[in-house]
Amino acid sequence: MLYCSGFKSIMKKFMISKAKISFIKSLHSNKGRNETGLFIAEGVKIAKELLSSQNIKIHSIFATKDFLEQNNLNSNSNFEIYEISEIELQKISLLSNPNKVLVIAEIFKNKLDFSALKNELTIVLDNVQDPGNLGTIIRTMDWFGIKNLVCSETTVDVYNPKVIQASMGSFMRVNSYYTNIENFIKEYSSKFDYKVYGTLLNGNNIYKETLEQEGIIVFGNESKGISRNIEKLITNRISIPSFSNSNNIDSLNISIAAGILFSEFKRTS
Repeated sequence: MLYCSGFKSIMKKFMISKAKISFIKSLHSNKGRNETGLFIAEGVKIAKELLSSQNIKIHSIFATKDFLEQNNLNSNSNFEIYEISEIELQKISLLSNPNKVLVIAEIFKNKLDFSALKNELTIVLDNVQDPGNLGTIIRTMDWFGIKNLVCSETTVDVYNPKVIQASMGSFMRVNSYYTNIENFIKEYSSKFDYKVYGTLLNGNNIYKETLEQEGIIVFGNESKGISRNIEKLITNRISIPSFSNSNNIDSLNISIAAGILFSEFKRTS
């Protein structure tokens, strides 16, 4: 780790050094996050949720004076606090229009517990690459009360700043796990007599299927779909039919498809 925890905060007003900017930007990458155990999140809403979280520990906050005053953040807090200008915030932000605050927090890793998956829907992602898609899926899962997300080791990192931003805080309420999903599905199927649904273009029409309220729903890569070794483990192939008269329409975006499927599963509950 490149930091120390358990200290009282330091209230600083300063011009950000090149070394500090470099450190913050290193957290944009998987390597930087893995080496430090830290991630970044931006924006007032997410910052407030992080500050009230019981599971995630804040390392430091870089914020404008009005944000600090409005949220009563001062030197009595148990993390570093830096008062910076909007110009300084732009230097460390990934956003085109930075919004008052950037938070650095400690990564919280969930331990996979199969007992927590009993009588629940579990979402499995096979090599999903777009951070916006992952963040939106997590946000949609949160809306529909789906608690557990199992990702392949090649799926984009849930702590990628763009995933954090797209999830709008929902990453704190959805349990995300990274593992070998082929082994996971095999072990899951040995423990539970639940269906393993897979979203495939040649699957059965979801509006004509009896959808169970527990089990797995597998979503594949944005362009390649579900990999063959995972497809072999699927017990129920499902798809969303198109009602368009056009032959040129493309397939649905994965995050949109996920929202439709979640809604249909919950509608039939």
